[in-house]
Amino acid sequence: MRMNEVQFDESNPVDGYGPGFFRVGGEKFDGAVLLLPSGAALWGGYEDADALVAAATEVDVLLLGTGAEIAHPPAALRRAVEAAGLGLEVMASPAACRTYNVLLAEGRRVGAAMLPV
Repeated sequence: MRMNEVQFDESNPVDGYGPGFFRVGGEKFDGAVLLLPSGAALWGGYEDADALVAAATEVDVLLLGTGAEIAHPPAALRRAVEAAGLGLEVMASPAACRTYNVLLAEGRRVGAAMLPV
């Protein structure tokens, strides 16, 4: 088996998560987080669709982590993101963390908005 070290360019992968927090690039974020090529920041949750729409110029696909379990996002949020031309992939936050890291390692233009577990 051949092992290769993953290179993430300038974006930071999700290092870990736990009850109420995410660790991204060694920095801890308490609460919901928005990960974009421009950096990581706290996110206002489902009510903050504007932050996701603004990301349309930075990413091609946006992962939406819904917390510990997969759940349907509010219809208004989905409509706003899709109207901005973004693909929205909804999954539980643990799966979103893993998927984000894989796509980031592939050099894809990916973003993630995640609610904590």
